[in-house]
Amino acid sequence: MENLRDILAKARRVVLRKGISPQDAEDIVQSAYTRVHAFEQREIVRSQEALLITAAVRLAYDERRRQDRAAMFEKVDEVPSVADDAPLPDEILRAQQRTARLKEGLDRLPERTRRILLSRRLDGLTYKQIAQIEGSTEAAIEKQVARATLELMNWVNGW
Repeated sequence: MENLRDILAKARRVVLRKGISPQDAEDIVQSAYTRVHAFEQREIVRSQEALLITAAVRLAYDERRRQDRAAMFEKVDEVPSVADDAPLPDEILRAQQRTARLKEGLDRLPERTRRILLSRRLDGLTYKQIAQIEGSTEAAIEKQVARATLELMNWVNGW
């Protein structure tokens, strides 16, 4: 019969072929040996080598399953957290209220001032283009847009 050192080395090689790391293989073979030795105290063993290798292989399978499950959880941990960019319900409500307040403020502006402001802010026309359309100077349009903007800001913020 082979000596114990040769049996342990053979069990280690078998465990390594199962895809277990060398360090874990040492632990598995040691655990298998401890279990086989305890079993030998209670029962008669015909082949210590066969029992040790079988126990080591089963422990290696258990270890692989444990590693696979752990890898599954590691992958879950690696998923980047995705922030929800959607506004909160109270933020939506406040924005709707501000928009309604802004509409009220726009309705209070004189027709020409409202038309000039919306041409600049919504349509993206330049002061020069608006001045040509309205038959006014660029400076006058700039002042009118500035005053209307200030009036609307005060109207919305004063609420």
